[in-house]
Amino acid sequence: MSEIIVYHGGTEIIENPICRFGRKNLDFGQGFYVTDLREQAIKWAENMAHNRNLSAVINRYRLNREAIVKEARCKIFEAYDEQWLEFIVANRSGLNFADNYDYIEGGVANDRVIDTINLYIAGLMELGTALRELSKHRPNNQMCILKQDLIDKYLLYDGTERI
Repeated sequence: MSEIIVYHGGTEIIENPICRFGRKNLDFGQGFYVTDLREQAIKWAENMAHNRNLSAVINRYRLNREAIVKEARCKIFEAYDEQWLEFIVANRSGLNFADNYDYIEGGVANDRVIDTINLYIAGLMELGTALRELSKHRPNNQMCILKQDLIDKYLLYDGTERI
């Protein structure tokens, strides 16, 4: 079995993740979000802790990504491209394109690119201009598991550390 280490930054220890606790209109829909980038998870945790006036924690998991990709309905974005942009816009607008998938992976619509996305959504930036702006950034990585059976089968809690 091929496993990778992934992280979930927040304010709570989560030994048994539940995919339907998240908000619906996020980048990749309502699911359990992790990243293979530890520093990114730390930033998420610190932001959330600051907003909630709580302590930041990083939950660590072992993910059998290879098995999920073979078994599940997956969408993997390799770049901040037109397909990624339209997917993010649709989900943030409540169209729930994510409902067609069990696992989604790709770039984060974070503070480096959110202004471009918001200008595009508002109709103040054309698609070509938005794509040129997005191409200046190397995507971070997020993985969203949208089906509880995949979490239960392929995501194994491996500890928590306080930040």
